[in-house]
Amino acid sequence: MNRSLLKCLLLCLACLAGLSAHAASLATVEAVQAPAWLERAGRTEPLAAATELRTGDVVRTGTGARAYLMLADGSRVKLGAGASFTLHSRSLQPQKALHGVLNVVAGAFRFTTGAIKRKTATERELTIRVGTATIGIRGTDIWGKASGDRDVVALLAGRIEVTRGGEAVELDEPNTYFDAPRAGNALVRPLDAGQLNAWSRETEILPGDGASMQRGLWRVLAATATSSDEALALYDQLRLAGFAARIRPVKPADAEAEAWHYQLFLAGFVDKREAEVAAARLAALTSLAATASR
Repeated sequence: MNRSLLKCLLLCLACLAGLSAHAASLATVEAVQAPAWLERAGRTEPLAAATELRTGDVVRTGTGARAYLMLADGSRVKLGAGASFTLHSRSLQPQKALHGVLNVVAGAFRFTTGAIKRKTATERELTIRVGTATIGIRGTDIWGKASGDRDVVALLAGRIEVTRGGEAVELDEPNTYFDAPRAGNALVRPLDAGQLNAWSRETEILPGDGASMQRGLWRVLAATATSSDEALALYDQLRLAGFAARIRPVKPADAEAEAWHYQLFLAGFVDKREAEVAAARLAALTSLAATASR
């Protein structure tokens, strides 16, 4: 009898562990235009494509950077340069019903509801905070930015309710935006095509921007080290700078040579052009002679 109870207890614990692990993954990093970082449980590491995000994670992007995050329910968040973004959720099954808060502390973002999930949008209880403004999501496509002097929320499709300082404003006309100066009254303004294009570019990753993806055969060779100590020092330097570097030991071509060397590289670029752009950016920020490689 005791053995049966023990088996049941272990089975229950295994099920709970499975649910916990499943609930822990709220989003996956789709693409990164470095430099960018992930802060989790007091530790900071470079943001890398395919990384699974958990509640409380902070994503930060550096100068000229971008990041795409695919939420568990099929929605996408695009982050521009200089962004600081946090996810908080209580959902056990976020792929079915995402409940929580997306907090844009700084920088530009774009949130687009997944097309397949629109029919279940009523199950979503998602709030987005942009600086001093809070957005109730009923829309399908919004753009926003939190900066030092103002917060902006633009409605591109659908409907949203924006709350600031206890006052709520509903936006139900596409191509309008909520303009909220930090010192002054907020206004709803029309959004023209030129401004929309300029804002969209702040959060878009375009071909030739040098972003790494979950899949890609091209690499950026950042440096080659002749000792493990040198390799680890370069590894730390690259990761501190916001580049998700890896180390690969390489056997000497000369069969009689004893010393191995170590390649430090970035992975996940879809073609040579993307790798070359990323190599140029890395070289500019770290002074390392980075090159594209296959």
